[in-house]
Amino acid sequence: MLDIRSISKTFNPGTVNAKTAVSGLSLHLEPGDFVTIIGSNGAGKSTLFNAVAGAFYVDEGSISLDGRDITFVPEYKRSRVIGRLFQDPMRGTAPSMTIEENLALAYLRTVGNTSPFSRISKKDQAVFREKLSLLDMGLEDRMKQPVGLLSGGQRQALTLLMATMVPPKILLLDEHTAALDPGTAEKVLKLTRDIVAKDHITCMMITHNMRQALELGNRTLLMADGNIVLDVGGQERSGLTVEDLLNRFRAGTGRDLDNDRILLSE
Repeated sequence: MLDIRSISKTFNPGTVNAKTAVSGLSLHLEPGDFVTIIGSNGAGKSTLFNAVAGAFYVDEGSISLDGRDITFVPEYKRSRVIGRLFQDPMRGTAPSMTIEENLALAYLRTVGNTSPFSRISKKDQAVFREKLSLLDMGLEDRMKQPVGLLSGGQRQALTLLMATMVPPKILLLDEHTAALDPGTAEKVLKLTRDIVAKDHITCMMITHNMRQALELGNRTLLMADGNIVLDVGGQERSGLTVEDLLNRFRAGTGRDLDNDRILLSE
């Protein structure tokens, strides 16, 4: 499904600021895999997501999606089949546009061969209303209101809906609940689980919460120094504890995980 082969990326090469963000990283995902990813700052997590999404081209290696080589496919074309949510709820929506207009842009972009300025039919509006009602936030009765009036949690839930209205081939979740209060974060996380399960979406999710990394999905990756130091799933993962993950990190890197945000998370 997703096949990443020996990708590497160095920023500012040939200068004193050269930084190798990922090095020789390989990863294969089967259809329907839900992979949680954990690692310290600078481990390469977001760089991996940017490489898959096409925010830049990798220096070496290849990326294939559904058997198609997308290594040099531009980001705007990949966005039709790759959904992505960021940590900041303000990203992913246009605040001055209405809820309905944001949904229309997302829908028309992903269906392809359609201008984003095409007229939305009453049938489309009914679909939008039905989808919004599933969020259980009352947004279906506020479709004509600007998105800028919504709370962070409402905007993140709307962005999730926009990214999955037409189920993407892969969904990238970059700590998409980290900026929300605990209650709202849990609600958005439940929506995520429900939508991913319902549409059998292949998903990768970066999280700083080690317990969450073991409870969600079917595989957990630990990253460090631009590569994957642990890839565990199935029965083996089901018996792991947070302490086990810390020990595996130590065994894979020769050092302790020292990120306070991760260590203090519940």
